[in-house]
Amino acid sequence: MRQFFRGAQEWGWIPRCFDPTRALATPRAVKALIGPAPRVIADNVWAKLLWAGLHLESADLVPSARGGYCYPVELVRALADTGLFSGLRSDEIARLRTGCVRWQASPEAPQDAVCLLDIPAHKTGAPFTKPVDPLVGRAIDTWEAVRPVQPLRLDPRTSERVPLLFCLRAKRVAREYLNHALIPALCRKAGVPRADARGRIPSHRARSTIASQLYNAKEPMTLFDLQAWLGHRSPQSTQHYTQITPTRLAQAYADAGYFARNVRTVEVLIDREAVRSGAAASGTPWQYFDLGHGYCTYNFFEQCPHRMACARCDFYVPKVSTRAQLLEARASLQRMLLTIPLTDDERAAVDDGAEAVERLLARLADTPTPAGPSPREILPPPGALLATRRHRLDPALPQHDPRAPGRSQSALRPVRPTGGPP
Repeated sequence: MRQFFRGAQEWGWIPRCFDPTRALATPRAVKALIGPAPRVIADNVWAKLLWAGLHLESADLVPSARGGYCYPVELVRALADTGLFSGLRSDEIARLRTGCVRWQASPEAPQDAVCLLDIPAHKTGAPFTKPVDPLVGRAIDTWEAVRPVQPLRLDPRTSERVPLLFCLRAKRVAREYLNHALIPALCRKAGVPRADARGRIPSHRARSTIASQLYNAKEPMTLFDLQAWLGHRSPQSTQHYTQITPTRLAQAYADAGYFARNVRTVEVLIDREAVRSGAAASGTPWQYFDLGHGYCTYNFFEQCPHRMACARCDFYVPKVSTRAQLLEARASLQRMLLTIPLTDDERAAVDDGAEAVERLLARLADTPTPAGPSPREILPPPGALLATRRHRLDPALPQHDPRAPGRSQSALRPVRPTGGPP
């Protein structure tokens, strides 16, 4: 209809009153249903079908009306293994030629030969070669060993007379044999239904399942590798087959660490003796938040702006003090974990070290601590904490004195006479 009205307007049969491309455009809801939609088979069903293909016997085949089988079991096994492991279209499988299997072995490991399969020209491109599982090559070699001599057959796509691989009694195996005979036999042997929640199970769903599993493997193939393996001309066609499985999506979400990035687990010590004796009611600290370098006794620690870079307020107990050592020596301590959301600056203070702590303290210099005074009133000048940490690593460095900037503690400390009491 669009083309008819467009041509009528160009020839002047009708005036240009409307745009047929816009007025008769396909609705978006219908466009969303048009296009490639590969349907992947569930992993448990696919595993059963693979087992059935690897253990296919003559008793699993349906006999013909004359009492025998339509095709030899060697041909059917080669056909099943090729469809289950090569990821080819049914037309490409039916048009494979004799001698399509090539083995490429390295001098270092001749037993680990790579099986290469030559694919004829298909609907979107020229002939190409792809690696497949060695069992496909062994199954095809077994069929070629017992295959009777057949006349050359006409390739319907290239119009060439070629020796078709799956050919018997001067006739090639029909593409319908895969969907109407072989796949139902595999489903019966595997004990799976002929259809699942996504519909019937034709041969092309094997191609979709193999491509999806290669893309979601532990060491996955890239999009361009999968494009070359499937024989697509453009990566846009391959993207329809790269469906991310829920398992891989869940693993990727867990590896991203979204929850761990926004919260931190802080160890909390509960002094049960202070709670039982009633000393906590009189103001004695009974809850201690472990900051790594010390403890915070502020009960509303998660609301404190200085929680990951303590400003040495009255609620802070450094671990080097005797009070902290006595606290850790108590037998009545109960340990628990508390998850606390952190900002970007607080995460940097925890992960990056002293420099990040200095930056965080400089930003909160005028913010009052839970005890009342601000860090500017109770802390030494910027750089003093870092100098103190460096002095711990190298005692030969002079300590920074907050009372006299630029002078060391050794210059202010009186000289103790020798021989006196320590």
